[in-house]
Formats: sequence, structure tokens, C-alpha cells
Amino acid sequence: VQLQASGGGLVQPGGSLRLSCAASGRSFSTYAMGWFRQAPGKEREFVAAISRGVGITYYADSVKGRFAISRDNAKNTVYLQMNSLKPEDTAVYICAAVYTRTVYLPKEYKEYDYWGQGTLVTVSS
Repeated sequence: VQLQASGGGLVQPGGSLRLSCAASGRSFSTYAMGWFRQAPGKEREFVAAISRGVGITYYADSVKGRFAISRDNAKNTVYLQMNSLKPEDTAVYICAAVYTRTVYLPKEYKEYDYWGQGTLVTVSS
């Protein structure tokens, strides 16, 4: 599986962005998908995950209520809608994938097998 993230950019505090992550390969619907982020000088941080199939979601407390993860299995794409952005959301956002046999939400980066290259989000006035 190859992952290609896009949609990053510069946005003012309070603004919105939608990130996309396009996956190659077959059976996309059988993969759990996740978004992580890494700010300069900080460790990689879990942001959100969506399960295979019906798409159960889970969020880090820091983004709950502001971000929404979704998937379009027909397009082999997962999205991260980011609203009410704050300067502390500035980071490289990275999508990840892992095959799961059941509906499962991996939250640790070690649980994922495939990683995209990341897209930079900068929140600044």
C-alpha cells in the first residue's frame, strides 16, 4: 500500500483545512486508517483513526470536536477535516494504514504498517 497525503498549507487561527490521503492497491476497505502529526522538536502524536468497514472513529483529546476523519472506500481515500485551527496544530500531518481483520482502531504509531510522506499544516496569522 502506498499513501499520498495532500491538502496542507498556511491557514489563520480559527480557519479550516481538509487533508486527503489517497491509497494505492486493493482492498482499501479492509484497512484501518490513521492520521498522526509531528511538530518540530516533538514526538509523533496520534490525531485520529477510522476503522475498516463502517468507519468507527476515534480522536485524540486535543482535536476532539474540531477535527473529523472520514473515508471514501470507492475512492481509496481518507480525509481529515480540521476546523477551528489553533497555532498548536502546526505540524506535518502523516497518514497511515494497517490491515485489520476486525473493526479495530489502532492508536499507537507502532501498530501501523504503511506511512505516507506527510503534508505540512501551518496555523499562523
